[in-house]
Amino acid sequence: MQCSPKSPRRSTAGEGGFTLIEVMIVVVIVAILATIAYPSYQDQVMRSRRSAAAVCLQERAQFMERYYTTQLTYVGAPDPAQCDGSVARFYQVQARGVTARAYTLDAVPQGAQAARDTKCATLSTNQRGERSASGTAGAGECW
Repeated sequence: MQCSPKSPRRSTAGEGGFTLIEVMIVVVIVAILATIAYPSYQDQVMRSRRSAAAVCLQERAQFMERYYTTQLTYVGAPDPAQCDGSVARFYQVQARGVTARAYTLDAVPQGAQAARDTKCATLSTNQRGERSASGTAGAGECW
């Protein structure tokens, strides 16, 4: 019986794997990228919630207009169905100043949305379709 010849031994110096320094450099790079990306992500989340609230206000304004076409008054319009849960958690949508010929609908930010969205804050629309925002930015930027 013949044994197979032994393979030549290789030197282990310079062989595979990562050094601790290389791993730490990768960790630092990932941390820097996360530090840059997270605020941008939070800003996009805030904007998407604001857009959902604006859509909810428009839907409710359309409901008010449908009621007006049949009753010739805004007074007594039943509260339309609430906005979906994603909006209701971050905005309180309410009607104010409802008269026979006028109304104003507001979307008031709540909780974390109120803390982050100081630029636009409360979104409003009325029977004439005029849109406004109570923050430092103009309505065009917020709607």
